[in-house]
Amino acid sequence: MEGSAHDKDTRMLHALGYAQDLKRSMGGFSNFAISFTIISILSGTLTLYGTGLNYGGPVMEAYGWPIVSVFVIIVGLGMAEIASKYPTAGGLYYWASKMGGPSWGWFTGWFNLIGQIAITAGIYYGAAVFTDALLQLLWPGSFHGTQHEIIGVYAVILALHAIMNIFSVKLVALLNDISVWWHVAGVLIIVGFLIFKPDHHQSVGYVFGHTINNSGFGHSWLWFVLLLGLLQAQYTFTGYDASAHMSEETQNASRSAARGVIGSIVVSAVFGYILALAVTFAIQDQTATTGAGGFAVKQVFLDSLGPGAAKFVLFICVGAQFYCGMSSITSASRMMYAFSRDRAVPGHQLWRRLNRERVPYMAAIAIAVLAFLCAFPAYFGSNGVVAYVAVTSIATIGLYIAYAIPIFLRLRMGDAWEPGEWNLGKHYKWIGWTAVLWVVFISILFVLPTSPGGVPWRSEFSWLYFNYAIVALGGTMLLVGGWWLLSARKWFTGPINQGTPEELARIEEKYEHGVAGSAPTSA
Repeated sequence: MEGSAHDKDTRMLHALGYAQDLKRSMGGFSNFAISFTIISILSGTLTLYGTGLNYGGPVMEAYGWPIVSVFVIIVGLGMAEIASKYPTAGGLYYWASKMGGPSWGWFTGWFNLIGQIAITAGIYYGAAVFTDALLQLLWPGSFHGTQHEIIGVYAVILALHAIMNIFSVKLVALLNDISVWWHVAGVLIIVGFLIFKPDHHQSVGYVFGHTINNSGFGHSWLWFVLLLGLLQAQYTFTGYDASAHMSEETQNASRSAARGVIGSIVVSAVFGYILALAVTFAIQDQTATTGAGGFAVKQVFLDSLGPGAAKFVLFICVGAQFYCGMSSITSASRMMYAFSRDRAVPGHQLWRRLNRERVPYMAAIAIAVLAFLCAFPAYFGSNGVVAYVAVTSIATIGLYIAYAIPIFLRLRMGDAWEPGEWNLGKHYKWIGWTAVLWVVFISILFVLPTSPGGVPWRSEFSWLYFNYAIVALGGTMLLVGGWWLLSARKWFTGPINQGTPEELARIEEKYEHGVAGSAPTSA
């Protein structure tokens, strides 16, 4: 039975034009696990908690999270249907190419790749902040939470995970399976501590009715500040395209990839909301918490649990964020590998190379280096909040544009589109249009200034407070668009067929015998 399922997956991949050069050793649970790990409710929910609290306050945790969750589930449904039809590591750009042509695939692929790099940077920077917070508690005389110190921790974690990702898919799958239980058990343990240990909890009225506006914008701008606060939840719900990018390494991929996308979002929505509410109810000192910036959650843990328990729960958070970062490099390297396999990335011969474990090791190294450079501007600031918000904005917008384009193209094809095993039936229209409109909304919202000091036409404007997400994304659009018009449209034809069935079999035989390298492609 297992052999026939494997043969079915291989035949489907051959029909998409690719050889089974990656090792197909992941089950459905492992596919779900990698997306769930990258979403990481113990990462995004907590690393941007201070942002949510200062941009809206407790009501942002009470209402912002479920509102965003509903729309993200709708986006995920639209993606899952397409993932079932085209289960390939190229994921989003492959879908767009097949449904809209090379130009759509080109732009989708670059937004996806840039989003993958930025999300990796955001995950690791947040992990560095939490790791440094734990180190401050363990060795207060040696660690002080400076930006230079955080960037140093950031570099060490990235390097460690780049090395780990060179090992086999089995190791990645094992660590991701463990990560699911670490996250679920970790949330329950932290929530348990926050319920039973503090002597005082905030009232229901405070959590569900109190607003905070520490953005610098006046009270009349509260509605805008509340919208900006949605970034906390929206950023957390990113990276679930990993289930698609890992589909060439997943058994029964047509169903498993779709279920991985949806399952990871739904489980994260439930447990993430429980966690966000528990932390908010446990706030002891509002002024100290909102003033702690990126260390807001550390402040809540210290005030409500005391130093001993705070160290323990911070250790749980740091562990989850380590898993999250490892999985993000895994997913991003597969996307870069697939995009390079179709010759879209400069130096593509290098990035599509596989080692003897059939892992795109050079792509993994490239993702780690580019992610480091993405957040490195924080090194030059007195605090990294502005840089971190910009990086998370870039990640959120870049990924969600890449998510929305294939959904829009599927809508454009209408009933002429032939669905895969997992599909939405007649509901695809309202789901698809809701998803696209939501992405348009957040793409505009998250490039807007997050502080009066970052508004270019105001007298108090300062580049230190400027949301450079719009510069990064605008520059990317000009660069990628210019590249397409001047050159790429003449040679980029979308996904490249790797050959006839006989040629695909020879490629697979080479990798079965442990020969490292990159698979040849033919037009």
